[in-house]
Amino acid sequence: MKQLKAALLIFVGLFVLSGCETLGIGGASSATATEEGGGYGNGSGVSTTGIEGGEVYTGDPLLNPASLLSKRVIHFAFDSSEVADEHLPVIAAHAAYLAENPSKNVILEAYADERGSREYNVALSEQRGNTVADLMRLQNVSPSQIQVIGYGEEKPVSFGHDELSWEQNRRVEIIYSGE
Repeated sequence: MKQLKAALLIFVGLFVLSGCETLGIGGASSATATEEGGGYGNGSGVSTTGIEGGEVYTGDPLLNPASLLSKRVIHFAFDSSEVADEHLPVIAAHAAYLAENPSKNVILEAYADERGSREYNVALSEQRGNTVADLMRLQNVSPSQIQVIGYGEEKPVSFGHDELSWEQNRRVEIIYSGE
């Protein structure tokens, strides 16, 4: 199962990399980025397409609302650290960005819902963060670019005691250093 997920992630990563311009995460292949000396590496503005109607987005690809890079939360099923297939393209996009920008770093803040002991929830949240980190490392992100912090049930985003609240609290947040 893990080998299948790794192969799927690699496929999704290649798909994302081949379509970065149309997804709105830019890259040096964009004509405007090349003309401006842009791209991810130098931190300057990057012009990319990907907004509805073919409009051009100029700026930091992390701030492009039409980009997969704007998605920063990965949710998990109850009592699981397995990443759902729907989140693989988001992780692949962040991994591609990090691999192309070795000076960028992320903190993966991982959480669990309130059910279970404190110790169990901290361990589960750390495993969730490590799963996302492992998927990123499979796409050539340096381990030094990733920090995982498991908060367990601390810092909930929803304070209810129902399934909807618990679903929102079982998450890993991708936070770029300096944000």
